[in-house]
Amino acid sequence: MSQLKKGAILNYLTIILTNIVGLVMTPFILKFLGKDEYGIFITIGAMVGTISILDFGLNNTIVRFVAKYKAEKDKKGEENFLATTMIIYSLISVLVLLIGFAFYTQIDFYFSQMDSDELRIAKIMYIILIFNLAIRLPGGSFTGICSGYEAFVFPKTLNIIRYVLRSITVVGILLLGGRSIALVIVDTIFGLSVVAITAFYVFKKLKVRFKLHSFSKNFIKHILKYSVWIFIFSIVNLFQWKAGHWVLGSICPPEILAIYGIGITLGTYYGGFSTAISGVFLPKATQMSVDNATGEQLTDMMIKIGRLSFIVLMYILIAFILYGYQFVNLWVGKSLGEKGSHQSWVIALMIMVAYTLPLVQHFGNSILEAKNKLAFKAILYVSFMVVGTGVGALLAKEHAAIGMITGTVIGWMIVQNVMNFYYHKTIKLNILRFFKELANKTLIALTVIVVIGYLINYIPGNGWFNFIAKGSLYTLVFIFFMYLIGLLEYEKKIFTKPVMAMLKRK
Repeated sequence: MSQLKKGAILNYLTIILTNIVGLVMTPFILKFLGKDEYGIFITIGAMVGTISILDFGLNNTIVRFVAKYKAEKDKKGEENFLATTMIIYSLISVLVLLIGFAFYTQIDFYFSQMDSDELRIAKIMYIILIFNLAIRLPGGSFTGICSGYEAFVFPKTLNIIRYVLRSITVVGILLLGGRSIALVIVDTIFGLSVVAITAFYVFKKLKVRFKLHSFSKNFIKHILKYSVWIFIFSIVNLFQWKAGHWVLGSICPPEILAIYGIGITLGTYYGGFSTAISGVFLPKATQMSVDNATGEQLTDMMIKIGRLSFIVLMYILIAFILYGYQFVNLWVGKSLGEKGSHQSWVIALMIMVAYTLPLVQHFGNSILEAKNKLAFKAILYVSFMVVGTGVGALLAKEHAAIGMITGTVIGWMIVQNVMNFYYHKTIKLNILRFFKELANKTLIALTVIVVIGYLINYIPGNGWFNFIAKGSLYTLVFIFFMYLIGLLEYEKKIFTKPVMAMLKRK
C-alpha cells in the first residue's frame, strides 16, 4: 500500500480518534477542573492559538515548495528554500514572544471578571503556552517537509501515538490531583517531543539539509506571495472559532467561557464528519478544471458529493435536534448545570444549522482552489467574519455566549448566500439545480424520519441507557427510510458494495 493511501487511512483514523477521545475526555477534565478553571483553560488556549496565525501559512507553503524541488531533483534549491524559511521562522518566533509579552501585560485589565487566584492561573498558563508556540511554529516545518516528500505515515502515526499517550497522561495527572497548569505542561512536553522526533526523522531518514546558498529578498516575497491566501483563511478560522473567547473573556465570568467552549467543541466535531468525505476531492476538482469541465459537469460532481455529505449531516443534525439536549445534559450536565447544558446545546445547534450549507457545498471550495479563484471568498469571509464578531460582541453584553454565537452565525449565513451567487455567476455552477437535486427523494425521507424520531422521544426515561436506546432506534429508522425512500440507485450501490464484498469474503 502506498504512502498516500496509508496516509489517508491514518487521517480518517485520527479524525475518529480525536472525536471519540474528545467526547470522553471533555467531561472528565471539566469535572476535575470545575467550570470556572476549565473556562480559563480553554480561553487561554484560544488566545495563544490566535497568535499562532503568525505562521503566515508558511507550513503549507513548505509542503508545496519541497514537493516542487523534490520533483525537479533540485537539492540545492530545496536546501536554500528551507534555510530561508528558517530565517523567516526565527523572526516569527521573536515576533510571537514580543506580541505575547505585550498581551501578558494586559491580562489583569482584560480578564477583569476573574479573581486573583484565577488571574495567577491564567498568567502561568499563558507564559508556558507562548514559549511553547515560539518553538512549535518553526518546529511544524518538519511535518511540512514530510508531507512534501510524501512521507505521510511516520508523522501521522507519531501524532496518533502522541494523542493517545497525552490522553492517558492527562487522566493520570487529574486523578493524582493535578490542575490546569499541569495539563498545559503536559501538552508542552508532548508537543516539543513530537517536534524533536520529527526533526530527527527528517534529518536522518529523509536526509534533508538546511543550507543558505544565497539570500534574496525577491525569493522571500515569492514565498510570502504564495502563503498570503493561506494566511487570510487562517484569519477566517480565527474569527470563526476563537474570537468569541476573546470577546467573552473580557466581559463574562469564567463559567460562561466554559459553556461557550463546550458548544464550540461540539460544532467543530460536526464539521469533521463531512470534511472526511468532501476533503479528498480536491484532486478531482483540479483534474476537471485542467480538462476544462463545463459548469454543468462541475455541478454534477458537486451534487454527487453534496448529497453524500448532506445525508451524513442530516443524520447527525436531526439526532442532535431531537436528543442533543439530553446528550449534553448527560455528558457535562453535572459540571455545567441544567441551564449551562441547555445553552451549550443551543450554541452547538446554531453552529450546526449555519455550518451545514458550507459543508454540503465544500466541493465548491475545491473548485475555487483548482481554478485559483480563492481571493473573492477569502476577502468576503474575512469581512463578514469581522462584522459577525462585532455584532456578536454587541449582543454578548446582553445575552452572553448565545449573543456571541448569534453574531458569528449571522456572518456565516450572509457569506454563504453571497457565495451561491458567485458560484452561479462566475464559476457557472447551476446552484438552483444543485438545491433541487439535493432535495430529490431525501426531503420525503427526512420528513418521515423527523416524525418517527420525534415519537421516539416519548420513550420514558432520561439516563444513558434511555439515550442509547433512542439513538439506536433512530439510527435504524434513518437507515431504513433513507435507503428505502431517500437514496438514488448509485448511492445505494456506494453503501451496499462494501457490505456485499465483506459477505462474499466470509
